[in-house]
Amino acid sequence: MNSFAEKVRAVVRKIPKGKTMTYGAVAKAAGRTGAARAVGTIMSHNDDTTVPCHRVVRSDGKRSGYNGLMGVSREAILAKERAELAA
Repeated sequence: MNSFAEKVRAVVRKIPKGKTMTYGAVAKAAGRTGAARAVGTIMSHNDDTTVPCHRVVRSDGKRSGYNGLMGVSREAILAKERAELAA
């Protein structure tokens, strides 16, 4: 696994159903603290259904873009999963 994007996807694949992680936390876990915007870009272009990009959220709780890969609304998917929002 070489690229930052591959590392990001690997981290996001490990987010369990019912949990979320912030863009910043994903960046840090992938080895690049401060690269939250890069994580957002990677998630916005995600087309792999094994990567639950809907579980990556903003740290301030505000809505962010969602590519619609897993369903129409990130909020609806997270509600169905009974997700706890990342702190």
